[in-house]
Parts: sequence; C-alpha cells; structure tokens
Amino acid sequence: MNKNQVSGRVDQVAGKVKEVAGKAVGNDRLEAEGKVQKGIGKVEATVGDAREKAKDTAKKAVDKL
Repeated sequence: MNKNQVSGRVDQVAGKVKEVAGKAVGNDRLEAEGKVQKGIGKVEATVGDAREKAKDTAKKAVDKL
C-alpha cells in the first residue's frame, strides 16, 4: 500500500463524514464540501492503486529476466 492509496481512502472517509454531517444539520455548503473531498479521495486512491499495479508488473518483468 502506498501513500496515495492511504491518503485517498482517508479523504474519502473524511468527505463522507462531512457530507453526512452537512446533510444532518442542513448545511448545504458542508455537504457539498464533503462530496468534493470524497471525489478527490477516490481519484487519489485510484492513482495509488495504478501505481501499485505498475510497480508489481515491473517487478514481475524484472523477475523473469
């Protein structure tokens, strides 16, 4: 697991908390901020997943040599 994967998933959770809290108290701005943060987290986690996959693929290629 790399830094992007961890950070992205943390942002997803924090965004979801903000989104739910904003919805619960009727704060549209907080809810929207949570949705944005959740989306950013998802992108960052996906980047991290791709980096990990590329690293694993490269390692397998080197091991075959």
